[in-house]
Amino acid sequence: MSNEKQGGAYLRASTIHDRVQLGEGTTFLPGPKDPSIAPLISHVLEHGYVILPKIFTPQQVSLANSELARLSSLSSGPASKGGRNPFEGYSTKRIYSLCDKSRAFDCFPIHETVLKLNDYFLQKAYLMTSFHTVVIGPGEKEQEIHTDDGLIALPRPRPLMGIGTMIALDDFTSTNGATTLIPGSHLWPDSRRPTRAEMIPAIMPAGSMVYFLNTVWHSGGANTSSSMRRSMTVQYCQPWIRTYENFTVAQGWEDLDVVPKRLLQLMGFSTHDFMGYVDGRSPRAGVEMRKKRLLEWGAEQKRNQTSKSKGAEEPDEERDKSRL
Repeated sequence: MSNEKQGGAYLRASTIHDRVQLGEGTTFLPGPKDPSIAPLISHVLEHGYVILPKIFTPQQVSLANSELARLSSLSSGPASKGGRNPFEGYSTKRIYSLCDKSRAFDCFPIHETVLKLNDYFLQKAYLMTSFHTVVIGPGEKEQEIHTDDGLIALPRPRPLMGIGTMIALDDFTSTNGATTLIPGSHLWPDSRRPTRAEMIPAIMPAGSMVYFLNTVWHSGGANTSSSMRRSMTVQYCQPWIRTYENFTVAQGWEDLDVVPKRLLQLMGFSTHDFMGYVDGRSPRAGVEMRKKRLLEWGAEQKRNQTSKSKGAEEPDEERDKSRL
């Protein structure tokens, strides 16, 4: 009997031998390889990224920009009018939790080509870990060079934790803040440090996406143009990057004030740097925001029900008058 059968669901030692190492920087377990995207996979393996030109239609991009304009006119989160720190960018506007803001954005995280790439580079049942807009305004400086797994303290070569993408809602140019990255940096050891001179801009037309492993060094570019650069980022992570038990859903929100603060932190009502945010806020602030919205929704439902009941009574009243 094999070790895998002996161990059941919790022992899959054989998968260790299936792991692929890319240079001195990245390891991963390859999934199914769809022949239709084989050249894209090869490009990512070699360079760490690939540009997918115009994979979204002009209609999808136009609708997204219209919704972005609408949301930008509202109070749409703590960074919707500008970043709160140098990493977000003081001249960069971000609207978080797009799935909660509008159905106009639903098509972007689930594009068939992107999911096929994820099926190869990530393990089955992978998750979306972030989905928000990134609008870089004129005068914005270059973002700090980073990798998207930089908060995970594991030495290289390290397991691939996730995938990053940037979706262009405007043309990405060399002057308007196009995402910059270092080709091949997913192969580097920890001792190799990035420099700005090694970076290239992801120049691409609106409707395109740049797809990259999260071991690739990259940053937002400086916007030296006179126009804003509108975009969205969708990030995905391995399915095992989560707790066994989802305490933030299981715990009743009405009881949070009596739970010890340290216990709340352990349950996930906390952040690691900025990991774990809710609409750009702390999880505890996110709960209060949601509770307020639920109360408003309940009051609206009650008003609608009262209005319907009143409307249903009016014909009877008119009928009674006609009998007089």
